[in-house]
Amino acid sequence: MMDQWLFWAVAAALAAVVAAILVQALRRGAETAVEHPDLKVYRDQLAEVDRDLARGTLAADEAQRLRVEVSRRLLEADRAVQKAGGPGARTDRRGLVLAVGFVLIVLAGALWLYNRIGAPGYPDLPLALRLDMAEDAYKTRPSQAEAVAAVPAAPAAPAGAEFAALMDKLRAAVAARPEDVTGLELLARNESALGNFDAALAAQTRLLDVQGDAATADQQLMMAEILIAQAGGYVSPEAEGWIIRTLEQDPQHPMARYLSGLMFAQVGRPDRSFALWQPLLAEGPAEAPWAQAIRTDIQAVAEQAGIRFSLPDAKGPDLQGPSAADMAAASDMSAADRQAMIEGMVGQLEARLMSDGGPVEDWVKLMGVLGVLAQPDRGRAALAAAEQALAADPAALAEVRTAAAAAGFAP
Repeated sequence: MMDQWLFWAVAAALAAVVAAILVQALRRGAETAVEHPDLKVYRDQLAEVDRDLARGTLAADEAQRLRVEVSRRLLEADRAVQKAGGPGARTDRRGLVLAVGFVLIVLAGALWLYNRIGAPGYPDLPLALRLDMAEDAYKTRPSQAEAVAAVPAAPAAPAGAEFAALMDKLRAAVAARPEDVTGLELLARNESALGNFDAALAAQTRLLDVQGDAATADQQLMMAEILIAQAGGYVSPEAEGWIIRTLEQDPQHPMARYLSGLMFAQVGRPDRSFALWQPLLAEGPAEAPWAQAIRTDIQAVAEQAGIRFSLPDAKGPDLQGPSAADMAAASDMSAADRQAMIEGMVGQLEARLMSDGGPVEDWVKLMGVLGVLAQPDRGRAALAAAEQALAADPAALAEVRTAAAAAGFAP
């Protein structure tokens, strides 16, 4: 309250000073705007005397006499004008009223504009204070357990009977061979896709124990990705620890750099996010999952950091798969023609996604149509491609895995 009172007191004082300066300047302009005709004549006569004296057509003593006489008449005329309240006085009063009215309009407009687009009552936030606040948010942000407790419970991802049976076999195989790295990787990935994050973390932890110093950067980062998915996209201190380990092993790891930027965006340091994401976006490739995720958020991050940035155009074709209208039109064709048309459109969608990646909606669509076409081998290949393309977006990847499971495609 005291800070607000002080702000408005200072603002009012500055406004009063500026208003006084404006009124005085406008008043002086009004005073000289109109001059009585007699006064102008006498001033012109004085100027003419000076010019005649300079040309030598008038003697000095005569010039002095004329100056005195004209000056006397000028003073008398000025006194008469002031006494009668002539045009100069009227203009002065009118100009003063106009000046005061103009200043009041300007001040009222400034107050209205500030109240509309400003932040009345909001405390000052200099850069040093904002950085301190961001540092405090970074140090005191919730732990993994706190974040998970705050995430609303989500229903388990549905799995087809075939996929559920395969998962039971995979769990049994890993339990029988707990040192099998490939089995542990598959188990961690698929448990995470099903939303069984505790089981996924247990499998990935076991994998890292088995690998020891031979653990790859990707295997280290998978721990962070599972933790982030479990926390609903939040990068906790525990997840950050695995990101740091990944970058220590591979400083140029693109996914780790992306997730590090995501963490900085969440704690109020968009400048650091931009510094990580902009070169990563420039490095490409455009179809990389982190590049697609960066394109979604980097413009907002740049604006928050006060950085001028124009998002470059994305490259690559934007072919679409079969729409509902396409499928309806196919119902009027012969069976062979209908099958050929659907295969052609599915092939276009499949080729584009497999080579360039695409949004999660297209991947889900592809899973569905391949399921309708009973193409399990192509479906598994598309799912493997989606695993790579959507690795930066655990929620999207889980949606694709769910669609694949519903279509009967086992990983």
